[in-house]
Amino acid sequence: MNQTAKIRNMIMLITPLLIIVMIIISVSYGTKEIGIETIWQALLHFDEGNVDHQIIRTSRIPRAIAVLFVGAFLAVAGAIMQGITRNYLASPSLMGVNDGSAFMITLALVMAPGLGNYEMMFLSIVGSALGAGLVFGFGAAIKNGLSPVRLAIIGTVIGTFLSSVASAVAMYFQVSQTVAAWYNTKIHIIDVDMLLLSVPFGLVGVLIALFCAQAITVASLGEDIAVGLGQKTKLIRYLSMFSVVLLTGTAVALVGKIAFVGLVIPHIVRFLVGVDYRSIIPCSLLVGAFFLSLCDLVSRFINFPFETPIGVVTAFIGIPFFLYLIRSRGGDRHA
Repeated sequence: MNQTAKIRNMIMLITPLLIIVMIIISVSYGTKEIGIETIWQALLHFDEGNVDHQIIRTSRIPRAIAVLFVGAFLAVAGAIMQGITRNYLASPSLMGVNDGSAFMITLALVMAPGLGNYEMMFLSIVGSALGAGLVFGFGAAIKNGLSPVRLAIIGTVIGTFLSSVASAVAMYFQVSQTVAAWYNTKIHIIDVDMLLLSVPFGLVGVLIALFCAQAITVASLGEDIAVGLGQKTKLIRYLSMFSVVLLTGTAVALVGKIAFVGLVIPHIVRFLVGVDYRSIIPCSLLVGAFFLSLCDLVSRFINFPFETPIGVVTAFIGIPFFLYLIRSRGGDRHA
């Protein structure tokens, strides 16, 4: 067994244990500390009249679960994008995918405020596709527009444009406070019904990603090599991007925009386990879940008893990492 295989097996073994520890800490600690025995009682013998049981069942457990899934989904989406585009800066937050989802949700809140969870989920997924389509469409239309740095610039411009339009619409129709929750994340107010609805959509995206993993590995070697090996490159690209749209749309519909998870985690995992996406995707899923859970805990306790937006924590890590990638990789297009 080679070194990367050993590291992959260690990640697959140790990370789930760390995730369980993070869940226990997340549910136990907050503005009010709750003991393990009370948590156990709330799970097995729920008492509606017990305030601690209500906090555990309606707030802390949904939050812990949502953070895990969102971290996993965004990390997998970033891994797919980097592999299929051979662009080391590709991620849902930099390529307009997150902003497209939030933009569509803003329009829905203004034009049809009574929409249910199914409709909001659908619109979030459509918005993801819109954002990605605009960025890659403009990238393809501009000379060298698909190079990493130029595509990142295009993604930033498109994302800023969509965010600005959404903010203007929200201010005009006086729904700024509601929309702000989607742009600044709403992890502290998880809708349990939306959680139950969104997870299956995200899991479908994960299954598609795992199905395409070997093909993404081949695609990451280059178009000519993939075609030479008989790969149906367009089909793989469409399936992969559909997976990204599902994963990102699900994450944004559930908690709002969170940046940099899909950029940072795939790079760390690729450094540890190598370039085979059959290892990168499942490891990114686990490491992404752990990473965002850790960021959530930091955001809750960095300025205790007040919460810091989780996006601030991910940005503190993601922005230096982003600048490091640009400095170290330059114009190299390979993932």
